[in-house]
Amino acid sequence: MHPHAWMPWKAALLSAVLLLFHSGSLSPAGAAQDAPAFFYEELPLPNTLFVCGEAVPLERRHVREMLDRELTIAVWDRAQVFMWLKRAGRFFPHIEQRLAEEGLPDDLKYLAVAESALIPYIRSPRGAMGHWQFMPETARQIGLRKDRRIDERRDFETATEAALSYLKKLYETFHCWSLTMAAYNCGDSRLKKEMKRQRASSFYQLNLPRETERYVFRIAAIKLILENPARYGYHIPPDRVYKPIPCDRVEVHVPATVPIVDVAEALDTDFKTLKELNPHILGDYMAPGRYAVRVPPGQGQRLSAVLKTLGRKVAATGGTITDDTYVVQPGDTLTRISRRSGVPIKTLRELNGIHGSLIRVGQRIKLAP
Repeated sequence: MHPHAWMPWKAALLSAVLLLFHSGSLSPAGAAQDAPAFFYEELPLPNTLFVCGEAVPLERRHVREMLDRELTIAVWDRAQVFMWLKRAGRFFPHIEQRLAEEGLPDDLKYLAVAESALIPYIRSPRGAMGHWQFMPETARQIGLRKDRRIDERRDFETATEAALSYLKKLYETFHCWSLTMAAYNCGDSRLKKEMKRQRASSFYQLNLPRETERYVFRIAAIKLILENPARYGYHIPPDRVYKPIPCDRVEVHVPATVPIVDVAEALDTDFKTLKELNPHILGDYMAPGRYAVRVPPGQGQRLSAVLKTLGRKVAATGGTITDDTYVVQPGDTLTRISRRSGVPIKTLRELNGIHGSLIRVGQRIKLAP
């Protein structure tokens, strides 16, 4: 038989099954009566919509069509929406609590979904990183540490504090949440320039970069779906929603560069566990400095003592890495030093005039210009 001779039968069977879904003859057990399991029909748009307490002018054709586009695209990306719903269970409780404490609109949590889909390690083609997708220069300007060993854009709690502070600052400038969200996307300088050039003060009257216009409507669409997923055909058992990961989060001062694996062993855990709890710690070593570290529940009180003990051990061997230099120890190679310091081998060679791979015990290696 020709390998595709059976395809008409398959197509006919698929059509019959879809027709049954459409007619309502087939539906998952326990599905809400008003929420179809399969969509053929156009998704309804709301008659009214408020985002961050501000009315979205759906009576305007352009506004309604922009929302229609973003809602349709998002709802039909079914795998993505299911993952939003699962991850929201892990990250929304903290964001909601901090928004309430700061007196900010609860809807701002949907901005994090639009930015990163709530994936901590996601990186944009332009270099934005983390749940709130800060660019490196913006991160440093608002007080986040970003260097070759620590990237606090990937620290959920720390980056959330920075994001809320930044959003408050933008709102103080624009006094409007739709403009604030637009500025978060395209930058406050660009938005001010366009407002002045176009003599417009409303987001919905501005001709902005397409990405920025879609961004605000995407947040609105995410709000509609996640506030009432059943309305759009999404049903997820509570036990399939991801829960916050239990841990102790401790602000510590790390006295010296210490191997993460040594910290893990001292805390009766493993390297992978500490790496997953601390995505902001890059590489295999904990860098010197003050920052937050997460450890398994009940181990937080031990962490500072463990770091001091390991720091003294490292210092005794002369193998301490500072922000600028490292003294070569027996058995060291450029590869090992690069892995510990986070500095590429090519950069180590250029900074130290090294040709090839030959280094000497006791040699002081520059790690930065």
